[in-house]
Amino acid sequence: MQRVPRLTTPWVNRDLQRAWEKTYQDHRKKVQNAQPLVDTHPPQMYSHLYLKFKKLKMEEERLSTINRDNWLLLQRVASAMRARGQTDSRNNFTHRR
Repeated sequence: MQRVPRLTTPWVNRDLQRAWEKTYQDHRKKVQNAQPLVDTHPPQMYSHLYLKFKKLKMEEERLSTINRDNWLLLQRVASAMRARGQTDSRNNFTHRR
């Protein structure tokens, strides 16, 4: 004959069951109140990574060279305009006959 399982638990098992349920409920409360630990902020930007001083200096030097060349060209064009189409290269070469 088979034994029918008891619906009531012995005192020791009942105390253990209460302790486990209390521990489980505490765990569930901790899980409910848990804060996210993943940092979702963008990484910090450092100025030396996106502000390249060497590149800016090279660009400034290039622009100053261009401005100097433009100024010299402007001076030449202005002197040519003042000369009214005359050439400034005179040749004093004479032919021998």
